[in-house]
Amino acid sequence: MGEKTERTRVPILLHACCGPCSLEPVRILREEGFEPTICWTNPNIQPDAEHDLRYVTLLRWARSAGVAVVEGACDRGAWERACAPAGMDRPRRCRACYALRLAETCRMAAELGFEHVSTTLAVSPYQLFDVCTDELVTLAHAHGLRPVVRDFRPEYPQATRRSRELGMYRQNYCGCRFSAAEAAIERHEARDMRAAERERARRDGAAPSAHDTNDREDID
Repeated sequence: MGEKTERTRVPILLHACCGPCSLEPVRILREEGFEPTICWTNPNIQPDAEHDLRYVTLLRWARSAGVAVVEGACDRGAWERACAPAGMDRPRRCRACYALRLAETCRMAAELGFEHVSTTLAVSPYQLFDVCTDELVTLAHAHGLRPVVRDFRPEYPQATRRSRELGMYRQNYCGCRFSAAEAAIERHEARDMRAAERERARRDGAAPSAHDTNDREDID
């Protein structure tokens, strides 16, 4: 008898927020028997230069990994109308942002003939996982699709390590101008805490406890 043929992989449209966050979801989905096609639709990313840099980073990696990429709509006006009014109210702003991006992903999935849909947003511990999952499930069902919900967050350290080894550009805020401000505040607060701890240790004559000094990154 001839060798057993590898079973056909199941196509899935995978919304991707950036290159580094795509690494582990693509690997895991392939191991599960899916073949991802990445959908890029991220009108939240500002400014334009940042959006383009993240997209180019994703495309370069996708070509090397043999992953197809399709580009969805990037309606910045729609993002401003749906998401910007929430301002620094992160739960409300992020839900609206997830809904906008995943709705376009589901629209494209249905149009292109996919039956399954997922998102790389589930790899970042900085995202609102339950909110994102709720939007994915609701929108997928509304478009007659099967949502593939996976908690990729345990793979975040692996994704961080691999992206660094590959020399990929790694962002330090989610994408929109509000998230950039929030991330900057968090970095300043973290630096202040480390400085205060070092000062306490100096006064006490003891070494400071170990802390990860890397700024927040890869959070979209």
